[in-house]
Amino acid sequence: MSQQTSRPRSEPAVPIPVTPASTYRLQLRPSFPFAAAEAAVPHLASLGVSHLHLSPVLEAVPGSTHGYDVTDHSRVRAELGGEDGLRALAATARAHGLGLVLDIVPNHMAVPAPLRLNRPLWEVLRDGPDSPYARWFDIDWAAGGGQVLLPVLPGPAGSCELRADGDVLRHGEQEFPLRPGTEGLELPELLAAQFYRPAWWREARTALNYRRFFTIAELIGVRVEDPEVFAATHAKVLELVRDGVVGGLRIDHVDGLADPGQYLRRLRGAVGPDCWVVVEKILAPREPLPSGWPVAGTTGYDALHRLDGVFTDPAGTAELARAYADSTGSAPWEETAGACAREVLTGDLAAELATLERMAGAELGAAVRELLIAYPVYRPYPEHPEPDPGAVERAARAAGPDPVARVRRLLLHDPAFAARFAQTSAALRAKSLEDRAFYRYAPLLSATEVGGEPGAPAVSPARFHAYCADLARRWPGSGTVLSTHDTKRSADVRARIAVLSQAPELMGAPEGPDPQLAWVARQGALGLGDAPEARERLAEALLKGVREAALHTSWTEPDEAYEAAVADYARPAGALPPAFAEAARANLLGSALLHLAMPGVPEVYQGAETEYRALVDPDNRRPARFPRAALARLDAGAAPQDPAEEKLALTAAVLRLRRSRPGLFTGYAPLAARGPAADHCLAFARSPGLIAVATRLSLRLAAAGGWRDTVLPLPPGRWVPVPLPAQEPPRAASYAGKAPLADLLSSRPVSLLIHQE
Repeated sequence: MSQQTSRPRSEPAVPIPVTPASTYRLQLRPSFPFAAAEAAVPHLASLGVSHLHLSPVLEAVPGSTHGYDVTDHSRVRAELGGEDGLRALAATARAHGLGLVLDIVPNHMAVPAPLRLNRPLWEVLRDGPDSPYARWFDIDWAAGGGQVLLPVLPGPAGSCELRADGDVLRHGEQEFPLRPGTEGLELPELLAAQFYRPAWWREARTALNYRRFFTIAELIGVRVEDPEVFAATHAKVLELVRDGVVGGLRIDHVDGLADPGQYLRRLRGAVGPDCWVVVEKILAPREPLPSGWPVAGTTGYDALHRLDGVFTDPAGTAELARAYADSTGSAPWEETAGACAREVLTGDLAAELATLERMAGAELGAAVRELLIAYPVYRPYPEHPEPDPGAVERAARAAGPDPVARVRRLLLHDPAFAARFAQTSAALRAKSLEDRAFYRYAPLLSATEVGGEPGAPAVSPARFHAYCADLARRWPGSGTVLSTHDTKRSADVRARIAVLSQAPELMGAPEGPDPQLAWVARQGALGLGDAPEARERLAEALLKGVREAALHTSWTEPDEAYEAAVADYARPAGALPPAFAEAARANLLGSALLHLAMPGVPEVYQGAETEYRALVDPDNRRPARFPRAALARLDAGAAPQDPAEEKLALTAAVLRLRRSRPGLFTGYAPLAARGPAADHCLAFARSPGLIAVATRLSLRLAAAGGWRDTVLPLPPGRWVPVPLPAQEPPRAASYAGKAPLADLLSSRPVSLLIHQE
């Protein structure tokens, strides 16, 4: 346990807003600790962000590159610099006018090696259900015959050498606590007398009897719905909030909790009204965030879907879907998603399904299964326990109306069953969609992103505006993102791939024995382009992708011969027409501007202030590269040398405006262009004083003859473009009444205008 030390508490040197103007995500790891983040503060302050968003900082498994595998909630991670390092970072950030936001993980802890690093779990394994820590974890003792299954052995227990050594049981370097008084027993009796059963890792799929994070047995679910567990697991975080070290919290995987609303109300009561809190909640396209949750909003995947979608051409997407089906023989999206849900539930999540069947009764097993598969959103909530009517109807057709009606009654009247059903539903949707179907269905890979809708990825300007207006009205402090540590492809890779929706012919006819993999590889190569080490990085991402897709190989059943050939598909994209690069530039700059100017709190992922091409983790979690020199050169008046520096200049300009003039970024009003190319302009006004203008589907625009006499009617007054470094100015220095788009967007596909006082 940590030792308490007395530290001086200092007030912020510069006032920091309660709601961030923007955040910047930093992925901490032993090779990028608090000191490295502290060294980046001057650059990030110059960029214009108001808050640093830190990946989890509590004690984690040694060497962890992400920090979501927490082992001790009472200590700040020593490998990152400990609490002194975190407080030093906070002090430096405050001196530059920046606050800190922490990513916290209430849903689960690590089942680490060595096990004793997780003291609560160690004591439960030693002392069983009578341990004061037993209330921390969702363990079904009866299902395991009074023992917790520990799926940590490399093979069947009978083939592994287990031996007692004092007060521990050993297998190689692994050690497990012995139940007091059993130390002298013979091995068979000793194993039977423990409160756990060491088992082959393969048994987790069917026999695991503790709640876990998704399908990861190395992460055990934590019962934060218990007030004592909440207090113990949040004490250090709450101390950091009270001391002013931290001004905001990101709540990881809120859908894993038994009662997210109750948890968030308890958290809000503990942190007070001024702490900015957002939840990692993946909303289906037409699903609202529960209005009673005391949070600022989500982490922003709902915004990502709209931002990507408005730069996607529905006609080209449909053409790609037909070509993909013809080339690969793959099923349509809805069929693919349904098949993956059934596979994952009855395979990867068989243990979770068995738990629900035990709770409901074996005779209702089919009804439980069909209702989970049919559920259209991640999960139901206690505030609205009535299950989705459409899901009930679909499940009744498959399992019978009476059994499904009985399961419905359980959901309404049995809180324990309802909670476990909801937690399993969230895990099923995440694993079956994000981690399987998204890897199988590949007509347009820019659409297979968290929160996306691959079967219908395009978003019309009207839908985009409706979403933004609702965000401004109901959740103005919600987070918005384009790239994160969890996106399968960074925004700028997706911006390049999305060009295919305007020019499906650029897909060509990918070749290879596995046509689905050839299709995926072709788009990955187009997305990465000439990025450093592109071929090696693509090969690594393709290997992960085929394992997740589980069509020919998988993580648990690898086909070595198939996997050996995967790298052969990682070929360069080849020569592309100049129009592709220009369309990719328009998508890159357009999505960046809309993201930074739209309602909500925009987050810039590390390194993504400039062009950032990354694939799925671990590729997107490589050490950050900060474009310090490029920003300094641009600030000195140099011309951007390429789209990467154009994006950097644009990002800095908007972030600095957000920080210095936050009043400009309130309200929302769509602006409609007039003329032959009106559909290619997406524009909106924020407050009375700011207008953002972006070009959409620029390749189609060029083919149709450009802007011609299309104009953008402006709100009353005179409007001046925000200058960017060395930008060729439009012919008009300012505009009133209307702006001819051929002039306004003559040098760049985007523009930001300020009302002239």
